[in-house]
This record gives sequence, structure tokens and C-alpha cells, in this order.
Amino acid sequence: MALIVQKYGGTSVGSVERIQAVAEKVARFQAEGNQVVVVVSAMSGETNRLIALAKEIADEPSPREMDVLLSTGEQCTIALLCMALENMGVPARSYTGGQVRILTDHSHMKARIEAIDDARVRADLDAGRIVVVAGFQGVDHDGSITTLGRGGSDTTAVALAAALKADECQIYTDVDGVYTTDPRVVPRAQRLEKVTFEEMLELASLGSKVLQIRAVEFAGKYSVPLRVLHSFKDGPGTLITVDDEVDMEQPVISGIAFSRDEAKIIVRGAPDTPGIAYKILGPVGAANIEVDMIVQNVGKDGAADFTFTVNRNDVKRARQALEAESANLGNPELIADDKIAKISLVGVGMRSHAGVASKMFGALAEEGINIEMISTSEIKISVVIAEKYLELAVRALHSAFGLDAPAED
Repeated sequence: MALIVQKYGGTSVGSVERIQAVAEKVARFQAEGNQVVVVVSAMSGETNRLIALAKEIADEPSPREMDVLLSTGEQCTIALLCMALENMGVPARSYTGGQVRILTDHSHMKARIEAIDDARVRADLDAGRIVVVAGFQGVDHDGSITTLGRGGSDTTAVALAAALKADECQIYTDVDGVYTTDPRVVPRAQRLEKVTFEEMLELASLGSKVLQIRAVEFAGKYSVPLRVLHSFKDGPGTLITVDDEVDMEQPVISGIAFSRDEAKIIVRGAPDTPGIAYKILGPVGAANIEVDMIVQNVGKDGAADFTFTVNRNDVKRARQALEAESANLGNPELIADDKIAKISLVGVGMRSHAGVASKMFGALAEEGINIEMISTSEIKISVVIAEKYLELAVRALHSAFGLDAPAED
């Protein structure tokens, strides 16, 4: 008997018909002799509807009350799924995050899980029931409802799998696995059979939308086997696992991630003196803006050019923070560019293979694509290019590194 935690996202439970289809799938797993815990999101569109209602009441609603409001979306889904299961003659029981006692910190709308009391869930499983848990939510030490941030149902599922020591955590979504890149950009992208936690974490942080970053972090920390599957199509999906369970003969590059949500700010003519990087990035960090890639060049006459990237939505605030400190920075010229994109090669094979960077740069050069910024780590190489070349660059790199699926006859 295997213990499996399954998570179904909003599109998977987006209608009564789909909830009934999920119930049938879950019941089949139990009929095969498995113990099953199901984590569900709110029905697709429901969270946005609730947010819109709140905005009609107040421009800046209380985070605590927003958590109370948003948690109701998942509560609706768990009840409907249990009704569907019981209507099929399958015993089931639903729980909110607070009823399970998924204990979190006090950070409303972005809480982090601290502990899970699995006693109720285990008792129901031992009694032959399917347990259905509301994703995305928990309860803090004061008993207040908390939510984990958008995509938090993935984290709920992985955390429950870790607490229950489940044999596998299965994330059901609208894709049938993790691909070498977005198939909408590269039609010959291939589904990966396996990928490491480390690679998936990089892919998720660099633009891949398949899994929430915190869910991958949790799975890696507690070695929870994680599998991405399609909600309505049968197939093996993609297994996310530890390094030593991945075929070492796999390609050097596992995937190509990209992001259009990038902007860069150039601080031109700042004094080239000790501490200038802190003087520039300090105000940006104080404005709670995350900085990604950084390049500093020594210019003429003791001046320096300092370039960094931020999320495109933060570029205006970042510029305002710097303008407020302009006098302390020597009144440099500030240039913002939000027509850029970031492309990243990811693969544990980089650790043992040289020449990946040069091959990447050569492939882009052949297409006449200029590289504006470069960042590297042990298993990742990222470049910033003009946004208009993004899809051309992704296709060129996908082909250059042998990731294209074989052409069909």
C-alpha cells in the first residue's frame, strides 16, 4: 500500500463536471490499494472574484481579513469534492488548513508553514477514507486564518507529503510534465522524464510557471518525490527527485527558462569609490525591491556605470528611490529599459562539462543577438537580451544544445 498526496489546481476543479472527474480519478487510486490525500485549490477564477469584491469595499483591505475571505475559495472546493466522492460510495472527509492544524507564522497573505499535526489525517486514512484538504491556507499561533500566497496549494501538498512521509506527491495541472522549454515557443520541446530538485528550483525561479518555488524548496529539503502530471490525460509526467536518481548520461542542459518580466536600470556616471554599490542598491532594497543581475563597469575620469535588473513592475519605484538619493550618488544619469528579457540555461551537467557558456554565446552570435548582461552559477547561465529577440534566441539555443524532439516522419 502506497500513501499518495495529490494536488489539483484551479483549472482541474473549475466546474462541477471537472470536480466529478477528479473524484473518479482519486477513487481509482484508492481502489488500487493506495491511501490518498487530496489537496485542492479554489475553482478557477474564484480567488480573483474574491479579490475584486474586497477591492469594491476598500482600496487597501486588511491582510488579516483578506486571508479570511480568500480561504473560503478552497473551502468550497473541498466540500464539493467530498460530496462527489460520497455520492460514488467512496468515504471521504474534508478539512480546512486550520482543522488539520497546518501551523504557520503570522505573515498574512504570505505565511510560511512551521508545523503540521497529521493525527486527524492519519486516523481517517486508517479508517479507509480519502482525505481532502484545502490548499493555500493554515492557521497561526493565535488561531487566525493565514494564506500562503498565490500558488500556495503546491506548498500545502508538499508539506503534507513530508509530514505524512508519503511515497509520492503528485501535482496535477494543465500540462503533462516539465518541458525542456515552453512548447508554445518551441513546438519541438520535449517532456523531461526526470529533473533534479536543484534544476527545478532554478527553472521555477527563472520563469517556469509549472511549480511554485517554495513547493520545490520544501520537497528538496525533505526529499519528497514530486511528480508533475496532467489532470485529464494519462501519462508518466515528470519526476522531480535527488541528483543521484537522475541518469548521469542525460544532456548537459535540462531546460531553458525565460522571463519577459525584466527591466534594467543603468546608473551612468556614478563616482567609482568604495561603497558606491551599497549607496545605489541600499535605497532600492529599502523600497523592498528585489535586484537580480548586477554589472559594474569602470568608466572615465573616476566614474562608473552600474547596471542592475529588477522586475518590470518595480522599475518605476526603483527609479524613484534612486532619484531621491541622486545628490548622494553624484547626480548620475539614470536610464531605465523595460524592453529586455532574460534567458537561462539550466542543468546539473554543467558541473562536469566545460564550454557551455561559449556554446551559448556562439549560438546567439550566429543569430545576430547581442548579450547585454551575463550571470552564472554552478548549474545555470543567464543572459539579458533585447526582448524582441527572445523567441528567436530560445529556439536557437534549444536546437544548439540538442533539446529538440526528433522530427516526425
